[in-house]
Formats: sequence, structure tokens, C-alpha cells
Amino acid sequence: MKALRVLNNNVVLARDEQGQEVILTGRGIGFNCRQGQRIDPELIVRVFVPADGRDPDHLAEVLALIGEEVLRAVVIALSEVGIEGRESTRPTLAIAVADHVAGALDRAARGIVIEYPLRAEAQTLYAAEYAQAQRLLAAINARVDPQLDPSEATALTLHLVNAGFTSGDLSFTYTMTGIIQQMLAVVRERYGLEVPQESMSAARFITHVRYLFVRVQQHRQLKGHESTIGKGIRQHYPEATHTAQQLATIVELRLGQQLSEDEVSYLALHVARMTMETDGTAV
Repeated sequence: MKALRVLNNNVVLARDEQGQEVILTGRGIGFNCRQGQRIDPELIVRVFVPADGRDPDHLAEVLALIGEEVLRAVVIALSEVGIEGRESTRPTLAIAVADHVAGALDRAARGIVIEYPLRAEAQTLYAAEYAQAQRLLAAINARVDPQLDPSEATALTLHLVNAGFTSGDLSFTYTMTGIIQQMLAVVRERYGLEVPQESMSAARFITHVRYLFVRVQQHRQLKGHESTIGKGIRQHYPEATHTAQQLATIVELRLGQQLSEDEVSYLALHVARMTMETDGTAV
């Protein structure tokens, strides 16, 4: 790889063998480096390949603004716990996590501890990411001083969840979390059931809804051809379909986008699974 622009000692904008612009991070990678010079592969800790049309130059500048030790701790920790490999198409994740960690370290130094209001939701709705966040926090704490409070795992969880969306901030993830809780509450109230969030059907429902929100945000809903499967679901599960239509109304009110018929049908299928599992029957 050849250097295009040196941002600081630890961040370099370069061009790889395929001719695309990439961001390289690593301690001392930019020291005495000049434009057009080949980068020593031994100095590269992480290769960021900006996706979704993001400007590599701008992202490199943002990364360069983050403190050297914080950026290094986060980049290495993300790799160490298996969240990101050596090459990443999500530089915004490293930026968001590093920026959060920098603020958290400042609060820790001043003895300030924040209790995040979404801790319970993060643990139950995003169990896999919460487990990853706990490992990530431990890996970061092994490289920073002062140590971050265990409560920071909640914020890190939301950043990991948010990485699945194209937006750079957490607002969509906060909204999605509230909508999922509201949806589960509707199912509980409508059927008079207590649906355990750790149950398999509830986990499938939550996973489905998360991918639904990705499709909504990226304007890629299942639509265009009302599928035979979708029609079949609505015919076989009319009550669940009615509930799914209520859930679709919640999404429309909160996100301002109407769900397609097929999206409503697949919501109905997951509602039916939840209620039947609670009743002891199978779909």
C-alpha cells in the first residue's frame, strides 16, 4: 500500500493494491512517512475500507482527532475479542466506540459514574451484543487507566447494535429499542400472555424485527410482489395478522414509514410462533 496522506503518527490515508482508498491505523505508522511511500505492513494494526459511499478522507480526519492511546486501545480490543478482523468496512464503529471511550475515561478520572437507563433492554433484547460488549470492555480496560465502570457495557452494546445501520449516531438504535419493547407489550396485552424475552420464539421475533428496521432504514422492505407465502400466512393466522397490523401501525407512527404487506405477514408469523409457544403448541 502507498500513502496518500499522513494524518498523524497513527493514522494514514493510503491506496491499496486494488486501487481503492483505505485508512490505516497503527502506532508510528505515519512517522516520517511521505506521500507515495510504501507502508510497512508490520506497522498496520487495522485497515478500514470505507463503505456506503463514505468519504475516506473525512473519516481519516475524524479518526486522527481521537487520542492515540484511546484509538489504539479500541482498535486492538475490537480485533482481540473478534468483533472486527484486521480489515473492516465499518470505520464508524471504531470512531463511535473510541469517542465514547474517550468521554468515559474523562468521566472516570473525575469519579463520575453514569447509570444507563437501557441496561435491562440491552441485556435482554441484544444478548449477543451485550456479551460482546462485556468482552470488549474487559479488553479496553486492560489497556487504559483509569478503568471504566462495568455499566459502560450497556453503551458499548448500543454502539455494536447501531453498527448494523447506516446512520452514524445512536438515535435510530434508541428508537428501535423502544419500538421493540412496545411491540412485545402489545403482544402480551392482546393475548393476556407473559412472553419471556429469553424464549426461542421471542428471540426470533426480536431478531426479525431488528433486520426489519435495517430494511426500513435502507429503504429495502420486502415488497414489489406480494408473495404467495405472505398470503398464506395471513390466511392461516388471521388473529396474528391483526396483531401484526397493529405493530405495523406503531412502526409507521414512530418511523414515518408504512410497512409492506409482506413485512406485515412475516411479523404475523412471528407473533403466531410466540403465542403458540406460550400456549404449548407449535407453529
